Amino acid sequence: MKTVLIVEDDQVNARVFSKILTKRGGLAVKHTEDVEEVVKMANSGEADLILMDVSLARSVYQGKSVDGIKITQILKANPETNKIPIILVTAHAMAGDRESFLKQSGADSYISKPVVDHQEFVSQIKALLPSD
Repeated sequence: MKTVLIVEDDQVNARVFSKILTKRGGLAVKHTEDVEEVVKMANSGEADLILMDVSLARSVYQGKSVDGIKITQILKANPETNKIPIILVTAHAMAGDRESFLKQSGADSYISKPVVDHQEFVSQIKALLPSD
């Protein structure tokens, strides 16, 4: 079973994503907003795909405040973790945001919140999951 790591500081969103992915997608889900834990889980191969909130309000890494863009850059710069698909999730869905966020972060895809079409959400995630 494939595992999606949800990096999200809003517990309600994390629960909603988790429920959609387990019930509709048949996927295993882990959740944390602890950046050290995200990096550790990515390095150990515990996550097949990461759902990354762009604006993590309370996340700190190595003493610095970081958001989802920065965490994605860290993971994509590391040869151990750069193959893990990362989907940015954000409520900032203005024109041009998608391209800007993807370009800045190196993420593989982008989904805007709120997630309205649950089946489409699952399909977007499954399309990026490695099929080994």
